[in-house]
Amino acid sequence: MQIALVGMPGSGKSTVGRHLARHLGLRYIDSDAEIEQRAGMSIRDYFAAHGEEAFRDLEQDVIESLATSTGTVLATGGGAVLRPSNRDALHSHSHVFYLRNTPEELFRRLRHDTHRPLLQVADPLQRLRDLYHERDPLYRRCAHFVVEAARPSVPALISMVLMQLELAGLVDPSQLQPPLGHSAG
Repeated sequence: MQIALVGMPGSGKSTVGRHLARHLGLRYIDSDAEIEQRAGMSIRDYFAAHGEEAFRDLEQDVIESLATSTGTVLATGGGAVLRPSNRDALHSHSHVFYLRNTPEELFRRLRHDTHRPLLQVADPLQRLRDLYHERDPLYRRCAHFVVEAARPSVPALISMVLMQLELAGLVDPSQLQPPLGHSAG
């Protein structure tokens, strides 16, 4: 099984992805970490040195190679859906979940974050609104499932994703790993 998580920066893809992989007994992969490994530098530094277009080229190469992995939960970068080839690769090889948040909720979470290059602007809330307006239709087009992620806790989000997988007949609940802090039987 291959699961991919898409959504705006700060929507919880990495956190949910790590926990979801543990519950499902799958390997967790973060596309941004893979990009940094290939680039030999942080995304922020790569962005500054080479620009967004070069970053998107590298991201596309990474998504292409990761999308066909099996037995993984893949957390993608917020802009991974900007290129049609990325959307197609994710949609055709993975069960894609869009973790949907409002720009206002994202701003509340990210207002002190200095590591996201696209948010280092005079009005980050307006930037999030603009990004949301541009990307929400792309996330929806790429996704098989949309999960409203604005207020739920991480365990609630994971439960929502697992329930969708179970309802779609993609996982057997008896095969799931017990939640952290609980023993099986």
